[in-house]
Amino acid sequence: MDHRAMVKLSKRISRALRHEPYRLGLAPDGAGWVPVDDLLAALRTGRAELDAVVAGNDKQRFAVERGPDGVERIRANQGHSIPVDLGLPPAVPPDRLHHGTGAAALDSIRATGLDRGGRHHVHLSPDVETARRVGARRGGQVVVLTVDAAAMARDGHVFHRSANGVWLTDAVPARYLVD
Repeated sequence: MDHRAMVKLSKRISRALRHEPYRLGLAPDGAGWVPVDDLLAALRTGRAELDAVVAGNDKQRFAVERGPDGVERIRANQGHSIPVDLGLPPAVPPDRLHHGTGAAALDSIRATGLDRGGRHHVHLSPDVETARRVGARRGGQVVVLTVDAAAMARDGHVFHRSANGVWLTDAVPARYLVD
């Protein structure tokens, strides 16, 4: 499977697991898990292609495991717009986290902070390079914002760390953005 085909399938899997499972006849459980066989049938793809996408995804967007019933299942690690409880415990973040975005959004973010939009959380990266890659998805000039996560945590904001190392929080008020 070439890189372009993997990216295309990864986007289809993300949409299916994070945003539109019901359009494809999928019924995720409360934690976002879907039987692998159901996803393969809905996307009309093969197991080898799915395995290649899961293993080759540089952001480790997906988790695959055998459920308590013995059925192999898959879910997105974060980024859902559908109701899910990922079961992530609160975690103490590093002092600084980062968020990549396009330059066009900078004035709005500086005025109001980062909000989760239609998703469950704001996504933050532990390093500048990851944040830069995330911000580049939108095209145009990339800006990497630094978040004073230590101050946020001291002030009572809750953080979670997803299975792939992405830090999640409900919002980042503008006062925690560091120049």
